[in-house]
Amino acid sequence: MIVSMIKLIAEIPGADSLKAKRRVVLSIKDKMRRRFHISAAEVDLHDALAFTEIGGALVSNSAAFGEAVLQKAFEAIESESPIRVQDVRIHSEEF
Repeated sequence: MIVSMIKLIAEIPGADSLKAKRRVVLSIKDKMRRRFHISAAEVDLHDALAFTEIGGALVSNSAAFGEAVLQKAFEAIESESPIRVQDVRIHSEEF
């Protein structure tokens, strides 16, 4: 079993309240779940208004497949969401 993971740290420009930040984060998580079937959650920076850290995971039988799906999801999020990506890491582990 291969688990492919993504960790995304992003700035949310214009987020002047936690409610505005949560709206953007929820949109990103929903897109990851619906379009790419990736489990996703905000994993850190909960109280920071302008930044978020989102983690996602995908279980498959191939590291190449999992990492390709995560890369496509990242590209979609980066182009369609009002965020500035600060750091992204994608890797796979075998269990």
